[in-house]
Parts: sequence; structure tokens; C-alpha cells
Amino acid sequence: MSHPSLGLISTPNAPPAGGPYTQAIRVGKLLFVSGSLGIDPVSNKFVSGGVAEQAEQALKNLKAVVEAGGSTVGQVVKTTVFLADMNDFATINEVYARFFAGHKPARSCVQVARLPLDGRFEIEAIAR
Repeated sequence: MSHPSLGLISTPNAPPAGGPYTQAIRVGKLLFVSGSLGIDPVSNKFVSGGVAEQAEQALKNLKAVVEAGGSTVGQVVKTTVFLADMNDFATINEVYARFFAGHKPARSCVQVARLPLDGRFEIEAIAR
């Protein structure tokens, strides 16, 4: 059972957690958002298209969870981006820059051997 000081966050506006974790958790003034993939919350399947479309949907999912946690995209302080292929770096940077619209949270971006469900883009975040 979670400690009473932890606020578990869940919203139907983003895909449900795919394992023994929550979409996000609030600790004091900080919101820790679990990884978001490019999955449509209605169909629970990846959106069609390539890495750009998956990134756009993952960022929409991230926004839904951040807002459900009582924060805003403008209060995201750190993100970690996971890519299946670092050759997609320039493409996701364009999508990322449009999404954050001038706000520039700290960020790490790494290529991984494999993402859940063979996704091409995943993002997690910390917000205030």
C-alpha cells in the first residue's frame, strides 16, 4: 500500500499503466510522470504513422497526465526521452519543440535496445 503522503494520479485521457505502476505520482510539489508511449487512449493501440506521430501522441498523453496531476506543460522541469533509433533525433526534436512552444525543460535523450510494445518513442517527466 502506498504511503498517505503520495498522491497516485490516473486519468482515462491517457492509456492506462501497463504494469504494476501508476501514470504519475505526486510527492509534495513535484509530479513524477511515468513513461508515455504513442498509444491512443481510446483504441489502446499505437497511432498509425511513424516516429513523429508516435511522439505527438505520447506528448498528448503526457499532457493529459500532467494536467490530471494538477500541473501544466509549462511547469515540466525535466524530461527523459527514449528512442528506438537515434536517427530519429531531428524528427522528434521538431515535434518536441512544437509541443513545448518555447518552454525548454531540462532533457535527456537516449537510444534504447527496445521500448515497450516495440514503440519508437517514449517520454517521462517531472513537473511542479
